[in-house]
Amino acid sequence: MRVSLKDVAERAGVSIKTVSNVVNNYQHITPALRSRVQHAIDELGYRPNPTARHLRKGRTGIIGLALPELADPYYAELAGAVVDAAAEHDYTVLLDLTGGRRRQEAQVGQGFRARVTDGVILSPVELRPEDLRNRDDDAPLVLLAERRDDLPYDAVAIDNVAAARTAVRHLTGLGRRRVAFLGGHTDDAGHPAHLRLRGWREVLATQGFDAPDSLIVPTHGSGRSDGAAAMTRLLDAGEPPDAVLAYNDLIAIGAMRVLSERGVRVPEDTAVMGFDDMAEGRFGPVTLTTIAPDKRAIARLAIESILTRLENPDRAAQPPRRGQLRPEYRLMERESTLGKGRAPAGRNEPARE
Repeated sequence: MRVSLKDVAERAGVSIKTVSNVVNNYQHITPALRSRVQHAIDELGYRPNPTARHLRKGRTGIIGLALPELADPYYAELAGAVVDAAAEHDYTVLLDLTGGRRRQEAQVGQGFRARVTDGVILSPVELRPEDLRNRDDDAPLVLLAERRDDLPYDAVAIDNVAAARTAVRHLTGLGRRRVAFLGGHTDDAGHPAHLRLRGWREVLATQGFDAPDSLIVPTHGSGRSDGAAAMTRLLDAGEPPDAVLAYNDLIAIGAMRVLSERGVRVPEDTAVMGFDDMAEGRFGPVTLTTIAPDKRAIARLAIESILTRLENPDRAAQPPRRGQLRPEYRLMERESTLGKGRAPAGRNEPARE
């Protein structure tokens, strides 16, 4: 039979409330009393019931996580980080896949699972600010994106402009002059691709290098095949770059495949780098230089935002928003820019801005 708080209280000779205070790490308990209760807990093998604890607070103990897909390793790794961060607070994560479609993202943002989840973490692709206007659901919402139009929701994202500047400075610091940019929705001002392109432009302009539109190849998708197609178009144009900054690692890997097929050496002829630091890039034939977002920090900040808002006694009137939350990122220097003789596996350089 499951050991209850009452069983522990009887063994320790204290009240059920005292046991509850010890289990919930209430500060105002004397060391001697805490030790006595803990001894009874260990002796009986008591395990707290997080579901019951959540129910007593009028909660479900579930946080929703809505991602575009799991085929992209970045989102798979991020999902694992969110699950781990939620588990530290005895929360379960309910995963939802939106396919990156605006309608599904808007439904999630409006709280169509409001009776199931205590809060939602949403990674949007096509969502627009107006989709969240007049939101009826008072469950906390956190966006894994840039905060836009002063929406009253916390947003968690690395500084994409600064990260792109770090990446381009790395390439130009190696003597590269024709740096191409591949991939993403560069026409959407809030999309990470647009922000990374902005950082690309800023560095090249500051350093006096040309940044013609011919070196920019947007893509509809963000997979390996999109990177391969973009690199093919760039090479077919007849003016090959000596460096490529890809929107993400998958696009970079697709681009490197085409470069190999065309007899272009990486990095001797063309240096390549991406974003996300996925495992495939760390273990390919040519390891990939990349910008590595701190996925653990992204997950932790998102979960902490939801829990902070849940603890607010008046959930209808949201507490003062913390706005844009900025996890760190790192520049991972590897063979695709440095060459095999200069890039030891796993080399890790801090980002500088």
